Amino acid sequence: MKSPDDIWEEIGGLADDELLHVITKLLSVYDQMLQSDSLREEAQRFFRHLDNAVTATSQCNLNRR
Repeated sequence: MKSPDDIWEEIGGLADDELLHVITKLLSVYDQMLQSDSLREEAQRFFRHLDNAVTATSQCNLNRR
């Protein structure tokens, strides 16, 4: 497994369309995890963090306008 630093570096080198693909794949994985009793809590935690990140980003974008 790659280290978080290595993953961040690799993400930084991706094109926009590749980033969209990565995000879509990640969301799909966690969406499938919601169907598993043993993984549901982890998936819900991920989606809570994602919701917070989206909300914070949306607020920043609104404040810049």
